[in-house]
Amino acid sequence: MIKIMVVDDEQDIKALFLQKFRKEIREEIIDFHFVFSGESALEYLSTASAADLVLILSDINMPGITGLELLRVLKEKYSHLKVFMITAYDDKYKFQKAKEYGANEYLTKPIDFEKLKNEIFSLIK
Repeated sequence: MIKIMVVDDEQDIKALFLQKFRKEIREEIIDFHFVFSGESALEYLSTASAADLVLILSDINMPGITGLELLRVLKEKYSHLKVFMITAYDDKYKFQKAKEYGANEYLTKPIDFEKLKNEIFSLIK
């Protein structure tokens, strides 16, 4: 099973992911954990529950610790994790920073869920 943490300050993202991945969740292919801030993501990563986490999907624009700041910390402390950055405001600066900090993928909203599924499944092949 692929364990994925979604980090986004917009709480309605949870319902969207649960709907778009309902088949994979029901078949126990993917397990999601949702947090709504960069701070909560780092807190969760310090727990034993995070040991089998494979991928983090993080929004870039969040209050407090931004997605780019979170990415930098993740790649320093948890370099084994894959991190996909997601943004509603695509711009070259954020794309360059995300790549510079080690993002494995950069996606724009609205999320193309078929593309996202393909990217996720390519991680486990």
